[in-house]
Amino acid sequence: MTRKFPNLFSPLKVGRLTLKNRIISAPMTFPILTSDGCLTPEAIAFYELRAKGGAAVVTVSELIVKPEGRYYPVQVIINAPNAKDSLAMAARAIKRHGAIPSMELSHGGKYALKDEKHPVSYGPSDEFTDDLQTVHSLTHDMIEDIIEAYGKAAEMCMAAGFEMLLIHTGHGWLLQQFLSPATNKRTDKYGGNLTNRARLAVEVLDRVRSVVGNGFPIELRMSAEEYMAGGYNFTEAIEFAKLIQERVDLIQVSTGAHTGNFEKTHPSSFMERGVNVHYAEEMKRHINIPVSTIGALNEPDMLEDIISTGKADAVVMARALLADPYLPKKAYLGKDDEIVRCYRCYACMAERMTTGLRICSLNPVIGSEYESSFIKNTTRPKTVLVAGGGPGGMQAALTAAERGHNVILCEKSNKLGGALNGVKGAPFKDDLYRFISIKALLMRNAGVDIRLSTEVTPALAAQIRPDVLIVAVGAEPIIPPIPGIDGENVIMANDLPDDLEKVGQMVIVMGGGLVGCETALHMAMEERDVTVIEMMESLCPDANQRYRPLLMAQLEKHVKCITGMRGVQVTAKGILCADRDSHETFLEADSVICATGQRPRRDIADVLKDCAPEVIKIGDCVKASNVTQALFQGYWAGADIE
Repeated sequence: MTRKFPNLFSPLKVGRLTLKNRIISAPMTFPILTSDGCLTPEAIAFYELRAKGGAAVVTVSELIVKPEGRYYPVQVIINAPNAKDSLAMAARAIKRHGAIPSMELSHGGKYALKDEKHPVSYGPSDEFTDDLQTVHSLTHDMIEDIIEAYGKAAEMCMAAGFEMLLIHTGHGWLLQQFLSPATNKRTDKYGGNLTNRARLAVEVLDRVRSVVGNGFPIELRMSAEEYMAGGYNFTEAIEFAKLIQERVDLIQVSTGAHTGNFEKTHPSSFMERGVNVHYAEEMKRHINIPVSTIGALNEPDMLEDIISTGKADAVVMARALLADPYLPKKAYLGKDDEIVRCYRCYACMAERMTTGLRICSLNPVIGSEYESSFIKNTTRPKTVLVAGGGPGGMQAALTAAERGHNVILCEKSNKLGGALNGVKGAPFKDDLYRFISIKALLMRNAGVDIRLSTEVTPALAAQIRPDVLIVAVGAEPIIPPIPGIDGENVIMANDLPDDLEKVGQMVIVMGGGLVGCETALHMAMEERDVTVIEMMESLCPDANQRYRPLLMAQLEKHVKCITGMRGVQVTAKGILCADRDSHETFLEADSVICATGQRPRRDIADVLKDCAPEVIKIGDCVKASNVTQALFQGYWAGADIE
């Protein structure tokens, strides 16, 4: 049989092992651990899902080799009483699906968290951090202790059944702190020239190799550049790779540092896909072992090209395997049209900072892998009617159908997607817009009866007689009650793609929430003159805390933003605005785009509340929110049908 992506699914020898394909699941921390730092059943299920999905290697993150090296509140700690047992269960879970279990070993160095047991931070040199925390220089005895700790960690992982190790020397943690001239000011054998600055990494690798033996695969993760003042550049990174290549079996080329440019390490949707591939391609010209690349990789055609042209020997993915853990298996089967693509929204990272959970805006299973494993297919199929073809309705229909129910989805308009259609044409949202057609395909494959231009009314429900009615009729725009808002030059943000030809050169976007700001940026990227007006003092407070700074940076480049200003009248020539003191200003515009929020369609939902034995309301018709909440509620609505 001819494979669509033959090179991507060709084997790769790393050490004494052979990877079944070229796809590696990157280390991603799962925050639900025991209080003493052991993997929980929830964490094990999180990693196991990527093995089920077809990745050749699944990397568990991060084993902190010494308790005082912990840099997140919850991390796997080597000296936890049951650490080895939990690691053994994780390794076994990964291996039973044909994947290689790998463990990432790391130490936070000067960025390690301080507590009562560990009140002092240690790093390469005495210094004050940016937040004026004191860092003390590690003594030689401390360094020897850390090296030995890496060896003990490697020994425990090997005993627990892990078949590969990843040594983290990038992203600003301890080993990179020694490697970097920006943070290493030592004058002894661990500081100065590159050979000395690399000494700790070399000694760690030598100690780990002495434990695991020749042939055991050791992967090294490094940053190609630091993107920070005084940091090393790519030329030095290549020299470092040449220095350590005989000690490792695979080098993963990432980029950035913990305190550097977040967007460089975790590429945003404002950056091109595969943004770091050129680093791996150049690195391969200088060393003689396999090289992998990471960063904004989610497209099988690109992955195949990377491997087939020799730009890298393997591809490493994190967020892409959250959005769709089955990306490898779907690509292997030639079903890449079914892959849900990560659109780089950062919800997975931001949620961890707020609630401590790991989620994905497009995959409601993430964070609930363990609970989801108990969901079974039905033995008593029911007729399920879904009212509304937005993201929540589509997900509810898909989940119910996959479990064996007979599902009919009705959408009042002539297309699926609901509010997601508003992002059509925005280059930084193309993967989100594409999600609509992918979800539609998945629904059809699952047997969902999709009926467009069909509104669910009590009469239709009486005709179909569903056992379960899921109401997902969404929200409607809040239209400010000001003169001229119904003018021909006014366009609702959600309707923008259909009315794009009506948009003139000078554009005012009324409303500075996330929708308004992204709409403004979209219009600016099409070379229009765009101004956002917002009555509050800050913009897009509803954006997550990882994405918002990057969006704001784009707005500063391309859009004029005025806060503390509200529209009071729209005319054919623009909009009259007033500030908090009622001082009025007229802003000229050819078009006014209204993005002043959404209101739940509760009235429509209430009409349907008694139209089936069981009625479930989900999504924006309950409370206007976002795609993450809509999909989450839709998934569990479909899963809860008995």
